[in-house]
Amino acid sequence: MSAPVTAQAALSCAQWRRIDAGANPCHSTLSSSGRAVAFISRIPCYPILARSFKIGSSSTSSSPFELSPPPIDHDLLEEITGDGATVSEDGIIETFGNDDEALDAFDNGVVVSDLSHFGRIRVSGDDRIQFLHNQSTANFECLQQGQGCDTVFVTPTARTIDISHAWNMKNSVLLMVYPQTCSSITQMLNKYIFFADKVEVEDITKKTSLFILAGPKSNQVIESLNVGNLVGQPYGTHHHYTVNGMPLTIGVGSIISEEGYTLLMSPAAAGTVWKSLLSQGALPMGSNAWEKLRVVQGRPAPGKELTDEFNVLEAGLWNSISLNKGCYKGQETVSRLITYDGVKQTLWGIHLSAAAEPGTLITVDGKKVGKLTSYTYGREGSNEHYGLGYIRRQAASLGKTVAIGDDIVGTLVEAPFLSRQSPPPIPSKSSS
Repeated sequence: MSAPVTAQAALSCAQWRRIDAGANPCHSTLSSSGRAVAFISRIPCYPILARSFKIGSSSTSSSPFELSPPPIDHDLLEEITGDGATVSEDGIIETFGNDDEALDAFDNGVVVSDLSHFGRIRVSGDDRIQFLHNQSTANFECLQQGQGCDTVFVTPTARTIDISHAWNMKNSVLLMVYPQTCSSITQMLNKYIFFADKVEVEDITKKTSLFILAGPKSNQVIESLNVGNLVGQPYGTHHHYTVNGMPLTIGVGSIISEEGYTLLMSPAAAGTVWKSLLSQGALPMGSNAWEKLRVVQGRPAPGKELTDEFNVLEAGLWNSISLNKGCYKGQETVSRLITYDGVKQTLWGIHLSAAAEPGTLITVDGKKVGKLTSYTYGREGSNEHYGLGYIRRQAASLGKTVAIGDDIVGTLVEAPFLSRQSPPPIPSKSSS
């Protein structure tokens, strides 16, 4: 294997030929000092770009992520642990000892979180778009290269498995999913590949690293790194860059919100990118604070809100569902629920008077109306408690008071992630 190429060398080698014919590249590179340097700043940027790289080689390849594990001195977890972070046995960064400060930064500044334990699935082959179009709820056929969307994987009866953030790249579609569903979704997709289908499915989680940049000042960080051409682009738009000759993809949206950014990179580049983001003012956030944020924001998670007990419409994932595309798994159930206004319960954010266990029944006037699915507590000393739960439609309304278990009072509130969903108008009974 040849020596690793520099970012400038990458532009003159065979990798350059893999850029879309006729598309003008807009590369930036992050130096090892963390400063962003544009080396083709005068070439116009196009929103639809796809470039593929192979680390340590100039040969052409169909895979944009043929990456090797980093050498030990580039191990991000070792660096972070040395700085005082708490890392679980599974390699998940749990906390930096600043959970409250990180939550404040999400509201008022900018945070960066290492979500490398989340799953990444690469779907390639000539039939990949049609395949994913048929296997999930979003309309993949309308996506152009460099665009992205959220899509939901469901059972044949539209019960939820996971919501995935998808990027449509030149040679593949990248799916970002929760860690606990990555293996099952990979197996499920492989199961539905027929003999004549030109589709390949690969779990590339261990070959890549994933960061999330979020908060009202995330645009400032992106601009300071000289990749500000992404600012103001639609959700899911992603561009490709290099870090010391290694691939870095940055997309609009932070999984938990349509604001912020998602960064996908080689593990060997993770340390450089992490330090660059911190040097620009991003505050690190561990997975403990991220889980709190998930509940407060109302982002449903597998095993909690996304299970075979609830369907995709009850979960309120309307922005991830195409209502006018052709047949797909679960489509018949979804159409019937919409046509006959058959959604019986919906997911709500809940402010609680005290701590409560997920699974606790929710009642109104002594009658069961739902179930608590997630719980978290607020900042230290605040006596704030938050939850998510499914509640029957007839018993739910904004500001409604409910009982959680025997003696906990809950108030139904709008959760930001759920409130951004856009359900279609409910058909009138007379028009059915």
